[in-house]
Amino acid sequence: MPFTDLPTIGIVGVGEIAGAIVEGLCTDDEGAPDVVLSPRGAHLSETLARRFPTVRVCADNQEVAESASVLVLAVRPDAADAALSGMRVPRDALVVSVIAGVEHDDLHRLLGPEVAIVRAIPLPAVRRRAGVTAVHPAHPMATALFDRLGGTLDVADSHTFAALSAATGTISTHLGYLATIAAWTERAGVDGAEAERYVRSLFAGVAGGLADPSRSLAELATDHETPGGLNEQLRESWLDQANVAALEAGLDALLQRVTSAGSAGRPPGSGRRG
Repeated sequence: MPFTDLPTIGIVGVGEIAGAIVEGLCTDDEGAPDVVLSPRGAHLSETLARRFPTVRVCADNQEVAESASVLVLAVRPDAADAALSGMRVPRDALVVSVIAGVEHDDLHRLLGPEVAIVRAIPLPAVRRRAGVTAVHPAHPMATALFDRLGGTLDVADSHTFAALSAATGTISTHLGYLATIAAWTERAGVDGAEAERYVRSLFAGVAGGLADPSRSLAELATDHETPGGLNEQLRESWLDQANVAALEAGLDALLQRVTSAGSAGRPPGSGRRG
């Protein structure tokens, strides 16, 4: 289904991810869809409505639901019951939930058994239309939406979807790794701002290779090594069997947290993804 066949996108819960979705959809005036936003997160909702001519803020969540063909749920997990209980979703609408840890069963409990629901994991890169979004189960309207924002990864089962959700928990660790390198460089005598600038440029240059699907991640790592060189030395001494096992154990723990939250019917923590 072409994206232009989707007349209106509604979003309930306007935070960081919802804002990124709106920006990705509406930055180009040509072909920008109509978007209706809930008043929750009023400052950001109003800012987006002023910025983009096809965006408006509704009086309440029910008005959003009644106005949208695709209804994106982006409330905090701990606010889902209060925000969604009693909401009436039109039968021909698709609900796309980006609420971390809240399973289909719980969403159907809140919205009704007949509502079509998919879960998705959009990341901030959708703002630049550069984020691949995992979707479970596949649905043509969800694919049309997220293909416009960078691409869609259709996921067949809930366990695989949970594994991808767990993988998003590695982002701050990756950035913390870069921050550690910059701090070490500063301690070695480089000005702090210059150390950060250098490390940023170092890895920004490498990031371009990630867009080339013909090279696996393992092959990209090899591409940046010389036998006996500095890159090989650090990889072999630091990313050794013990540290790889520790990383995998950490990922297993994230997966356990995600799946336990879903099976219990309530998400853990503060409600923020990651």
